[in-house]
Amino acid sequence: MLCAGLIGYRALRMAGPGSPLGFWGFGAAAHIVAQVAVAEGRTVYAFTRPGDAAAQKLARDLGCRDALDSGTPPPEPLAAAIIFAPVGALVPEALSRVEPAGTVICAGIHMSDIPSFPYALLWGERSLRSVANLTRQDGEDFLALAARTPLRTETTAFALEDANEALAALRGGTITGAAVLLP
Repeated sequence: MLCAGLIGYRALRMAGPGSPLGFWGFGAAAHIVAQVAVAEGRTVYAFTRPGDAAAQKLARDLGCRDALDSGTPPPEPLAAAIIFAPVGALVPEALSRVEPAGTVICAGIHMSDIPSFPYALLWGERSLRSVANLTRQDGEDFLALAARTPLRTETTAFALEDANEALAALRGGTITGAAVLLP
């Protein structure tokens, strides 16, 4: 809740108050913050690895309007997009899905290189930002919100000695929600 919830919360605030929203990568952070956005009355579309039926089902169960394979256009232009997946190739895709003056937020700790893309995807006063740090105020605001908003977390637990297995499962896309290490 703290790491993923706070990163997601900060990314959501950086995206602005608009709706609809698109979330690329529906793991630890996205599955928490999607519930926050839905509780705020916003429309959320989740985009997952093609064929990730478990993550798409979770997204719909948590209130997302729809969950689609990445590469599939949403049914309407997005006010903002948040990329949680560490895949730079998703940046041009997300830019192509936001309306003029829309924002794309890169919310991962790391990301593969962003490929070259035509200026037309950025034109129209679209903006591209990254989340780099959290503040004490982010923590206070998110914890206050979490206290009054029922949030469900989906986790897969691993023993601490199985950390490499957990990382492999994350890289392989076989975790639904968040991976948790138990000491």
